[in-house]
Amino acid sequence: MAYRRLPPAEPTQQQGEAMRPEFVGYPASRGAPVLRHSREAGRCEGVFWRPFNGKDSARYMLAAERFERARREPNKRNGPLGPVGLEVLRDLLRLIDYRTGRLEPAITTLMRRLKRSRDAICRALSSLRRHGFLDWLRRWEPTDSPGEAGPQVKQATNAYRLSLPPQAERLLGFQAAAAPTPDDIAAELEGRRAALRAMVDALPLDEQPQALDGSSRLTEALSRLARGVMGRSVSPPSGQNPGPSLILLGNAERPTGRKLVF
Repeated sequence: MAYRRLPPAEPTQQQGEAMRPEFVGYPASRGAPVLRHSREAGRCEGVFWRPFNGKDSARYMLAAERFERARREPNKRNGPLGPVGLEVLRDLLRLIDYRTGRLEPAITTLMRRLKRSRDAICRALSSLRRHGFLDWLRRWEPTDSPGEAGPQVKQATNAYRLSLPPQAERLLGFQAAAAPTPDDIAAELEGRRAALRAMVDALPLDEQPQALDGSSRLTEALSRLARGVMGRSVSPPSGQNPGPSLILLGNAERPTGRKLVF
């Protein structure tokens, strides 16, 4: 008995069209679909990233390792994070920008650095997020190619944020708090600060900003302001009131030795 092959049915909609979300200002365009709940890159990280203290890196890793051992079930080889999860967390602690908290490595970057497969990296990231060590934002960014219905967009790398869950921080015990500064080191630091203040106070008024802040636009502006104040710090003609610079700076006959207050 011979069977006749039927022609393929025409699709009712373009493949991936139902998965493509609508963005404010960026209508749906023909291209690769963007993941759900994605936000525009460059406009969502200000309230998400936060500065990270580099001294906490060791505490984060110690808490994660203790959490891994404490939550490991009997007769199980690995705990809730797994060895790959610990590797990913250690690498994220190396990549984070301490000053701003910026952390946005691509999956391929972690794969190359850790020599792990994409599936292993994704499962490790999910485990870290599930137990409170990590959070992320999905992001999209516009492309340069125009589309029929508007500018096209593409998926960007995630923005990550590290955190220390309370259940893991409790495992640190006395190590959860930062160690106090020893008395000898505190005395040495205070001596250095006093010597720096004395050195700056001995400089002319227009050189003090550069000694404190190096070279920047604010330093140049403060130096110009100091030079203007020093130029007007002369004895006023008889019968006239002294200017504000004399009232604020005191002795006008000594251009050096004044302290510049920021």
